[in-house]
Amino acid sequence: MEAVPARARAYVAGVLLVALLCLRPLPAPHAHWWAVALLAALYAGCEYVARSRFVGTFYPVLLAGAFLLPPAAAALVPLPGALLSPVEQRPYALRRIWRAAQLAVAVWTAARVHRALDGRDAVVACDFPYALVSAGAAVLTFCVVLALLDGGILALAERVPLWRAWRGQFLRSLAPVAVHGLAGLMMAVLWRSPYGPVAALLVLLPMCVSWWAFAQYHRERAAHQATIRALVQAVDIKDEYTRGHSERVGQASMMIARELGMPDERVEVLRFAGILHDVGKLGVPTRLLRKNGPLTPEERRVIELHPEYGHEMVRGISFLGEARAAVLHHHERLDGSGYPYGLVGNQIPESARIVAVADAFDAMTSTRCYRRARPIAAALEELERCAGSQFDPRMVQALGRAVGRCGWRPAVTADEEGGPRAPERPVPTAGARQSADRSVP
Repeated sequence: MEAVPARARAYVAGVLLVALLCLRPLPAPHAHWWAVALLAALYAGCEYVARSRFVGTFYPVLLAGAFLLPPAAAALVPLPGALLSPVEQRPYALRRIWRAAQLAVAVWTAARVHRALDGRDAVVACDFPYALVSAGAAVLTFCVVLALLDGGILALAERVPLWRAWRGQFLRSLAPVAVHGLAGLMMAVLWRSPYGPVAALLVLLPMCVSWWAFAQYHRERAAHQATIRALVQAVDIKDEYTRGHSERVGQASMMIARELGMPDERVEVLRFAGILHDVGKLGVPTRLLRKNGPLTPEERRVIELHPEYGHEMVRGISFLGEARAAVLHHHERLDGSGYPYGLVGNQIPESARIVAVADAFDAMTSTRCYRRARPIAAALEELERCAGSQFDPRMVQALGRAVGRCGWRPAVTADEEGGPRAPERPVPTAGARQSADRSVP
């Protein structure tokens, strides 16, 4: 969202206006300001630590405020934390304003629902299970509002279909928000107990333990991703003709997966599959990858080993999941004429069928030293011509829809100026060869 479209900026402005309306009327000076100040400071500190360590956001304090305070006062609690916490991407100011506005609206709405169900009296009286009913309704409302607002900005800024954006945001956030809501309810009950706010802070201890565990997981995942980046850079250096190809295949694979309605976790795995699909080239002699003339049958067989080399390299990275199968099978064809095992139809893993289409599409639409790029329409037409024999028609259609809606901006994948040029070659068809393995079917 670095270059934010005007419609997305207008959406943020509209949500900000709603948030300002939620803050009226402000609570009386003597009534709730000390509780607002304490909860806001606590949330700001927790949010700063959480975002600094990349462990997500922290809702228990916000939901405790929704259970304890009037709606206008509760809406004040997230503002300092949202406006001061670290932001990873530009534009920083707009992202902070957006975060503050959406949290204020979500907390205000949750507090209104909680009050409408007499949840405050249930908290004060420790009336269980009724306190759970009113708190559960407030937490569900909080989650729905966040999903609606996040889905709206995602649809406007990145042109994701609205229903898919809303559904994905809600399903992904429901479980963690529910856990945070339970912690917030425990904080509110202890806050209203004879032990007071100090006892309420003890609820945060188990949350801190979960933070630490998640931070450990994040560091491990970051190490894996650094390894993936290093492998891809090594491939780009080794095969200069296809520089940047892997990243774009990852992007196209992600577009296909999203168009098919796959959950975000699987979309991310398929992005990794596209990025790593050619990592096995590291096991292929450089002279074969850079050879200008046609390959001999023996040289072709050597290059055809690269999917198996790649699978051996990545099979120990557990979080890649089905991406490993895509690395091994992305050169298989539906009619059984592919390699390395000649799989047919649905024997080919779905992830591999997605990467095969993404691989072919980028190869056709990228300018290389030895040929010019095909127009996007011509590349899609070629994929459709080979659908059913080489490519899965469902994946081809999904890519066509995604490109039609979001567009595609291929980049030059090898230096075109100042360097030696390979002899001109005819543009290969998808049925002949569409990946980065030059001259290999």
